[in-house]
Amino acid sequence: MDYTLHIAAAHLTSRKRQTLVSLTGVVLGVAFFLAVASLMQGSEKDFIRQLIDNSPHITVSDEYRGARLQPALRRWPEGAVRIAHVKPQTETRGIRGYRDKLKFLQALPGARVAPVLVGSAVLVFAGHPVGIVLSGIVPEQMAAVSVIEEKIVEGSLQALASDPNGIVIGQGLASKFQLGLRSTVSVVTADGAGRPMKVVGIFRTGNAGYDESQTFTLLKRAQVLLGQANRVNRFILQLDDADRARTLARQIEAAVGYQTTSWQEASEDILSLLVVRRIIMYSVVSAILLVASFGIFNTLSTIVLEKTRDIAILKSMGFHARDVRRIFLLEGAIIGVIGSIFGVLLGLGLMLALSRVELKVPGLSDSVHMPIWWGWDQYLLAASFAMLSCIAAAYLPARRAGGLLPVDVLRGAA
Repeated sequence: MDYTLHIAAAHLTSRKRQTLVSLTGVVLGVAFFLAVASLMQGSEKDFIRQLIDNSPHITVSDEYRGARLQPALRRWPEGAVRIAHVKPQTETRGIRGYRDKLKFLQALPGARVAPVLVGSAVLVFAGHPVGIVLSGIVPEQMAAVSVIEEKIVEGSLQALASDPNGIVIGQGLASKFQLGLRSTVSVVTADGAGRPMKVVGIFRTGNAGYDESQTFTLLKRAQVLLGQANRVNRFILQLDDADRARTLARQIEAAVGYQTTSWQEASEDILSLLVVRRIIMYSVVSAILLVASFGIFNTLSTIVLEKTRDIAILKSMGFHARDVRRIFLLEGAIIGVIGSIFGVLLGLGLMLALSRVELKVPGLSDSVHMPIWWGWDQYLLAASFAMLSCIAAAYLPARRAGGLLPVDVLRGAA
């Protein structure tokens, strides 16, 4: 064993109680760091997963990011005279040439796409009208880009393919009208077109507003009801890698011309809040280890005061100041290493206990578990921060010990 390491270990074992207190502080600091960090990161990743799963990764709509220029401005962009208050021509809404654009999107690697026609309608049952969002879909393609099929509690999304007049509604809407499978309702659009439709599926997402207003029917049926034959007004894309959404959305918008929105752009306000939340979380859990480092500082400072004569003797025997500093830095590192190992083990136990906690949320029929993140990076972060805190706490005592003059100490002792 290296002589400096041997001396450092001897110093720590000579003050077992103080060393144990310092070590306990590091162990608890690392354990609580892991417990809090894994819980906060788990809840954040669970939230982002639900945000990604319940919304399209990329949405192409029949809108333009900027107002379209009038023909005169396109012809003479630098003209001296500007024509104001020109009313744009009325044009039929929808994505022009959507079949060609659909083929382009389907050819993108790692992407699944579904065309959708979304419009407003009124659902009437027993003389009671309620406004709904009517989405015309192709069931097979919609199932590949959304989780709506997993949310079906009665019937199926595929039943739309076998029933041209079928409609899938939310459980909130079904409960409001006491509807069940094969119930017949009337759907009326803004231009007065109406049609009796049969309920072939009921879904439940847990979002009350969505479950009470969203409905699905066949794309061709929606095109007839909404008076937009051979048109869609939205493409929904789901990617194998959701993190590519922002970059790919820019490429798609440049290619098709229509406004293309990634899930990151649509949720920028929420994501910015999560960044602030993450900073607050790491600040709080880091403070735990900083408090523990004060115990190490106190222990090593006491050892320096008690071992001044020993330090002076070592220096008079030929030890350099760097050797003395190394001894006390090693003491901090020893506490850091041992504390990190046992802290990680205790942290794993706390994380396992938290993962088994079941919560009964008011309004939900199913109990939920605490979301825990088991990523290896947080163990490395906790151990690294613990080591840095311990070495930083040992630095001042080590510097003081290295600066002691053996002549002054031995003369005073004499």
